[in-house]
Amino acid sequence: MAALIKLRHMPIVQRSVFNHLLRNSRNISTSKKNSDTATTTCDTTPQDKNWVSYGFDYTSKEEDDSAHHASYFFSITMCIVFGGFAWAYAPDVHLRDWAQREAYLELHRREKAGLPPISPNYVDPSTINLPSDEELGDTEIII
Repeated sequence: MAALIKLRHMPIVQRSVFNHLLRNSRNISTSKKNSDTATTTCDTTPQDKNWVSYGFDYTSKEEDDSAHHASYFFSITMCIVFGGFAWAYAPDVHLRDWAQREAYLELHRREKAGLPPISPNYVDPSTINLPSDEELGDTEIII
């Protein structure tokens, strides 16, 4: 008996066996839809019957469409496309190219002079006055 109850709750069995046994009927409504019913329209053409505004003009479909297309033309085409083009091909305002070119020239000059590419002494050590060990005393030195 328990197996029959479990079998009854399986979806395949419900669709195949129990629908034929129980013969529940489902009614379908055949009333006309609201868009098919006859209504009086005031000032609208048949193509404007289901018009939804883009939010630029709520009274005129033509004004709304033209404002919509103009705003997208200026925002997408003019700003993003031409703005991206101008940004990509703008001159180097941070002078990164100039700094790299100067670094290559300096390396070439140092190689011709027989100097190392980078000097270990950025500042000449003879021009720096460091305190002696007695002057430092017990001061902790953090490097």
